[in-house]
Parts: sequence; structure tokens; C-alpha cells
Amino acid sequence: MDLRHLQAIVGIADTGSFSAAAAALGTVQSNVSSHVARLERELEVVLVDRSTGRLTEEGEVVVSRARRMISEVDAMVADVVSMRHEVRGRVRLGMIGTTGRWLAPRIFAGLRARHPQIRLTVTDGTNTTLETQLTSGQLDVAALSLPLHSDELIASPLFEEDLALVVPAAHPLARRTAALPLSELADMELLLPAPGTALREEMDAAARAGGVELRPSMEVDGLRMIASLTFDGYGPSILPASAVPGHLRADFCLVRIAGLPPRRVGIAVRLRGAPSAPTRVVIELLHATVRDPAVAPEGLRPSTISARSLARR
Repeated sequence: MDLRHLQAIVGIADTGSFSAAAAALGTVQSNVSSHVARLERELEVVLVDRSTGRLTEEGEVVVSRARRMISEVDAMVADVVSMRHEVRGRVRLGMIGTTGRWLAPRIFAGLRARHPQIRLTVTDGTNTTLETQLTSGQLDVAALSLPLHSDELIASPLFEEDLALVVPAAHPLARRTAALPLSELADMELLLPAPGTALREEMDAAARAGGVELRPSMEVDGLRMIASLTFDGYGPSILPASAVPGHLRADFCLVRIAGLPPRRVGIAVRLRGAPSAPTRVVIELLHATVRDPAVAPEGLRPSTISARSLARR
């Protein structure tokens, strides 16, 4: 089995056709066809349905494993190169939307200043999509809400931030200075995270402990979309502090809620395999950035756990 065979099948999975995979890999279609055919002969299965260009069930399994193998090879090359030269290589970072909005620009700036040979690609998404991409090898590292659902990932805490009721400045609760009891949410319809997401599970658990059942007007898998809906006038929501950018703080108020735990965000990598040298640099920079009081949004508290616990495991 040759690495080129694996790259060919992954290229087809990513682009949807033999010709597009060839263009992405910088080769010709006949080479891609040959690599896939050799892999199929070795495994004695059909991996790609030639009539549609789609992967078969066996092809999906092979691609899932191949992504991780290619990722490990890339990490090995980056580690060896970084031992002899300045740290260089590609890092694919996933970030949940509300965190990425303020943190991603700082990470790009930090790398440009300190490690210009590291090429960073950021993928914006929800926990649901990013955990899947990280597990499959499409991402190298991700900043995600904790706890994680996948037992194939491991995470270290990055920061925690307050959750608050977000309402327009003209709302009757906007001027409240004392924390709002959970009981006062019983009759309020809210824009809430989708059931089954980590944050929604923690919200529901806290509400049940307070004898309250949260009433959703809409359930959305993605805090940035929830924030946008609130800003567009579709109703109040419960959001982490960083979801309300500074330029909107005059128009929307964050009302503290008593008994509601903070949102926890961590840095996740795959349980099997070690982060590459460039990935370790990005992990350390993530920790350093959230610890900078001039950068971190109001209501956010960085983790006290060292970045080395994950970056150098």
C-alpha cells in the first residue's frame, strides 16, 4: 500500500470526482484512477462507484482511516523539519463560531509575528461538525465547548465564560443589576442551543436543579446563529459573554443568571497520535492569547492548567 494510493482516495472524497482530485493533487486523472484501482485490488473491494463518483461504504471506511494516516505522516515531516529549522508546516484549526470571532484574528496575528512559516487554516463550525472533522483527521486541533461527546478525542481546558440572558436595551430586564433567579425564566420563551449539545445539556441540568424547565422559541445548533437571531429581534437568548461583541453592548444587555454554570471551552486533539510541532505552537499560542487581559473579552476567565499538559503529551 502506497501513500499516494491513500491520497488519491481521500482526494476523491474531498472533491467528488477523479478529475477534480487529480487537479487538487497536481497530477493527471489517469494517475488517480491507477492509484485507486491498485488500492481496490489490494483490499479486494470496490471503493468508488464509477457511475456516480461517490465512495462505497467500504470506501468511506478507508477514507476515514486514510485521513488519520496522512495526518500522522504530515505531522512527522513537520516535526523533523522543525528540529532543523524554524517551526514550519500547516495547521488546520477548528473553532466554534462565538470563540473564533474574537480569537482567530489574534492567533493569525501572533503566528505572523512569531512563526511566519506556519500556515494556519481555520474552520468555523459547531461542536457537532468540528468533533467529526477532528476525529476523521480533517482537522489537527479544535477549540470546542466542553464536555466533548467523542471518546476518540482528548481535551484540556482553555477558558470559561459567564452565561447571561441577552435582551435588547429597551427590555424590562435590561436595567437589572442583581442576578436573575432561574425561576424568572420559567415563563420566558428563549432562543436556545439544540438538544443534545454540550451547552444545552448543562443549561437544562441547571434549570432542573432549580425546578425550572426552559421554554425554547427556537432551538439552533450554533451559538453565533442564535446571537444573530437575537440581534435581529427574534427574541432573548442565553449566550456566553463573548457572543455579544463590544460594538453591540450599547444596544443589548447581558443579565446575569443565578445558578447557571459558565460555558467551558477547551482545546481538543485526537486521543491517538501526537500533535505536530506546528500544532503544539498553535496550542500554546491559544493559551497565551486568552491569558492576555488586553485581548480576552469581559466575562471570560482563562484556565489555570498549563498548555503543556496537552501540547506536549
